Formats: sequence, structure tokens, C-alpha cells
Amino acid sequence: MALIQIHEPGKTPTPHEQNETKALGIDLGTTNTVIATAISEDKAKALAISVNALREPSNLLPSVVAYDEKGNPLVGHPATHMLKTRPHAVISSIKRLMGKSAKDISTINNQSQYNLREEDNNLKVEVNGNILTPIEISSHILKEAYTSASSQMVGGLNGDVVITVPAYFDEASRIATKQSAKLAGLNVLRLINEPTAAALAYGLDSKAEGLYLVYDLGGGTFDVSLLYMEKGIFQVKATGGNNTLGGDDFDHALARYFLEERQSQLAEIGKDQENITSDDLKKLLSTTKAIKEYLSDNAQANIKLEFNNNLSKHVITKDKFNEIIAPLVEKTLEICDQVLSDAQVDESAIKEIIFVGGSTRVPLVKEQLSEFFGKAPLSNINPDEVVACGAALQAQALTNGSNNVLMDLIPLSLGLETMGGICEKIVPRNTNIPVTMAQEFTTYEDGQTAMSIHVVQGEREMATQNRSLAQFTLSGIPPMVAGASRIRVTFHIDADGILSVSATESLTGIQAQVEVKPSYGLDEIQMATMLKSSQENAQDDMITRLLAESKVEAMRALLALDKALAEDSQLLTPDELQSLNHLKSTLKDLSENSKDRTEINTAVKSFDDKTKFFAQRRMDKAMHTALEGKKVDDV
Repeated sequence: MALIQIHEPGKTPTPHEQNETKALGIDLGTTNTVIATAISEDKAKALAISVNALREPSNLLPSVVAYDEKGNPLVGHPATHMLKTRPHAVISSIKRLMGKSAKDISTINNQSQYNLREEDNNLKVEVNGNILTPIEISSHILKEAYTSASSQMVGGLNGDVVITVPAYFDEASRIATKQSAKLAGLNVLRLINEPTAAALAYGLDSKAEGLYLVYDLGGGTFDVSLLYMEKGIFQVKATGGNNTLGGDDFDHALARYFLEERQSQLAEIGKDQENITSDDLKKLLSTTKAIKEYLSDNAQANIKLEFNNNLSKHVITKDKFNEIIAPLVEKTLEICDQVLSDAQVDESAIKEIIFVGGSTRVPLVKEQLSEFFGKAPLSNINPDEVVACGAALQAQALTNGSNNVLMDLIPLSLGLETMGGICEKIVPRNTNIPVTMAQEFTTYEDGQTAMSIHVVQGEREMATQNRSLAQFTLSGIPPMVAGASRIRVTFHIDADGILSVSATESLTGIQAQVEVKPSYGLDEIQMATMLKSSQENAQDDMITRLLAESKVEAMRALLALDKALAEDSQLLTPDELQSLNHLKSTLKDLSENSKDRTEINTAVKSFDDKTKFFAQRRMDKAMHTALEGKKVDDV
């Protein structure tokens, strides 16, 4: 049964229908990159795109790049071999830096493996004397992978690809991914979320109706998506994740254990502590990755590690390894629990769990997840290849006009800052994409000819409590009385999850717009914190919002009186004018200093009642002016 079809904005549902060339699916992973091609409407296969250490064809291209002094790249296994001999020339896990800026350097986990630089507020990486952006480094991986895959395809390739990204990649990270592909000479038909791709690969539309959970633990990212299938149609009910949690963190935790053990060994024999260089760390991480894989099938590992050209002996058991990584596995279960909470379901409602990502091969992960959900996960498709295979099926859907496309959703609400600093949500979180939503706003002051549009992201009630995404100004609004103008603000999120915002004045048709390209990325720890904060502060936030709304009403009343006094103060006696000025002063002071919205609302009502006589005199004057010199018949 076909899934719901979504199509590219501004194009027909089958934009590539006449294209008979073959599009490929790419899983641009933190640890490995995989390319797949569809071999039927519901089946895909991964392509051999590298040669492993045993000189055998491999479907996994390590997402590792080495550079010579001239900046020439060496990608994949040849680069990993250089980790032990020339680690300063090698860079890995670059996916973690996609969409990040120099401002994010202090928030990047395990940043010691990178030699980061800041140039014009752009984040760059120094590798063997070469200064490169994460986008450039990722483009070399994509180009190598696609070139290798192309050699196996008989004609038909034209650079069209579908690339997968973590579900919680924000706009900056998604845009950076598309830019990498463009730099590699590829045309991105669509970016799709990795869990979504896995669901396509498993053909869940043939399963029983109900809820399915995709658990995706890769080298550098973790995503979990809850999918609901009914009559062959899937929707993503809730998502969660951590953009800085994956198998790499297992490696780092193990490396920290060995470093601490090494320093303890030195202390026992009375030697000074050693300084661990970045080259030592890269070598160690290469070793701990191998140890992690070895302990998946063995009870104990005996190893020799090199620090500052000195060898030290170490022994580690599988039980000790499990103890080291247990807190990280627990973090993934906490995220699973939050996703279930968001969807208001419990573990027993889940029909099947799908395993994605090479890190799911770690035995403790399967054990803990099976215990948490009370059932073993599905893993009959190679977890390293399943995402790329789903992307390949998506690519086929776009090029052949098939309907096999899942609907994704946005992880955090999007809205605008309105008067008083209030956040007006336009697109609620967990809205399916692509989507277009709009809302009308009006001017606050008489004669206002411009409006500032401030786009924010988050769940809190006040704009300052959320994340600022972009600001732009709509100019050329016809000067009218406050509230007369109509400005329609439209939010459009395309199939790749990239946001554009436009504002149009209804009378003149003038328009301003912006494509949101945040100056820095938002990782999943920050996102989870924002969601948790909104839940914990919901009641206080609503009180703050209501107070702000009351203050806005007070200021609106004061502005109206100021305008009236400027035009018709001659209608008042000196005592009346003094009384109204006193009313103004009292309400202004109260609105600025009171934290009691009931007190402010009461004062505004009293203010309105006490200024009604003046409004009536102004109306009488206006009527007299309008009727003066006219006959009854004319009226």
C-alpha cells in the first residue's frame, strides 16, 4: 500500500517523472558513509564504495579525510591508516561540526580531536596546515563516495541524490549538508531524516497497523522516532535525539578510562604525569574503536597502548566496558521515554522496534533496549546500510513518481515576537512538513510605516526565552490609524526542513521575506533542555505572558489618550486636563512596575471609564464638523 506523497514546493507531485536516470541514496554518517540504489519498488542494495584493510570491497566508506600540505584529500580507509603514522593530517567525525559557527566552539563535545579556528565568525578546522570548513571536508567524502558508486552503475547517473540527516538537524546543519553536496557536484533531490529512511527500507507499510519506534544510534548522533501506521499511511508522531551522542562517545569514554589508568600506573611507580598530545588522542581513539568492536564478541581484551612513544599494558573485560558506557546507553533510554511521553503512549503500545546504526551492535544496547520495551528490536537489515537503502527508495520515489514518501515534522515551535515581547506561535512543534501557515497582524501605532519581524524558535511564552532565528523589516506600510493595516506573515517549511518567512501588507502588496539561516546550530542537548524548560515553567510562563498582555493593553490606552490630547486638548477645562494627565501618570507607573495583572486590568478599565467623557466630546466635535454647512437632505 502506498504511503502519503509529499512533493517539492512549487513543483508537480512527480517533478522528475520524465527522468530515466538513476538517483542514489546517501547516508552521510559521522563514522561511515554508505550509498545505495533501488533494485525494485520496495528493495534497495548498498554499493561497494571502498576497499577495506583486507583489500576487500566494502560498502562502508569511513567518513575520514587526510590532507597533504597542498590540501589534496585522501578519503576513507587510506586516511584511517594514517591515524597511527600522521594523525595531525587526519580529520574524522566532521558531521558533528556541520552548521556550527565559531560561537559554538565551547559547546562542542570532545572538541580536543579538532584543531578549531575562528575566521570572520566562521568555524574552520586546521588539518596538516590546511584551513578548511566542515562543508569542504564533507564534500570530499561525498565526492569520493559518489565517484566510487558511479563506476559500478551502467549509465544513467547524473548526480541526483537523496541525502539523509539526523532528525534533529536544524536549518543551519541541513543547509550546510546541501552546500557540501553542491560543492561535490551533486544535486540534492531531498534531505530526509535518517529514521524516516529506515522506515522506508523496512517497508513498514506491510506491517500491522500501530506504533513503531526507530532507534538510530550511529557513530556521532542518536535519533529516535515514533511512527504511526494506519491503512498503509505513516506519520511521525514524535521525535527526539542527541546530535552529540553515539558510538564515538563510547570510544571517548573508553579512552578516558585508559588515560586515567595510565596516569594511575605512573603514580604507582613515582613517575610524573604525562601530557597527552592531540596525536596521542587520535591514535588512542582509533584503538578504542577496535577494542569496542572486539568486546562485542569476546569477554576480555589484552592490549598495549602508546603514550608519548611509551608502551603500557592494559586489560579490559566486557563487564568493565559495559560499566563505562552504561550512562551513555541510559541517556538514549531517557530520550526514548521522553518521545513516548510526548506522544502520550507507553512502552507496551510499541509493536516493533527498528535498529539503525552500527553502534546498535554493542550488546549492552540491545540488552537494555529489550529490557526497557519488553521485546527484542528488529535487526534483519544491516544496521549500517538500512538508512542508505531507505534514501535510495526515496530517490526512486522522486525520480519515478512513486508515492513511497513519509511525512516528517518539525521538532520545535516557530513563531514571532509581538508587542510586549510575547511569543506568538505560528507553527506548533510536531507539525508535519512540508507546511505553510500564516497569520495576520496589524500596526500598533498611528501612522506606522514599518514593522519589524522577529522570528523565534521554542516553546516558551516570551520571545527572549526562546531562540532567535532571524529578523527583517517590512517597510512602506501606508500610514493609517493603529489597527487599520493588515500584515500577513507566512511561514513556509520545505521538504528539507528549511524555513522561509515572508510578510505582506494587504493594501499595497509590498512584501519582505527571509530564508532562515541561523548563525549557529542548535544541538539536541540544547533542544531537550528547551523542551524540558517549557514544561517545567509552563505555569509561570503563562502568568508572565498574561502580565505582558495586560501591560500592552495599558500602553495602547496611554498612546490613544496621548494622540487625543495632542489633537483636542482644547475641549478640556484646565482641571479636566490636569486630571487626565494624573490618570496617565498613574497608569504608566503601574504598567511599568506592577507584577499583578489583575491590578493592571482593573486600572485600565478605570482609565477607560474616566476618559469616556473626553472620547464623547471628540465624537461630538467630529460629527459637528462633518455636518456643518450641510442640509438635512444632503445628510
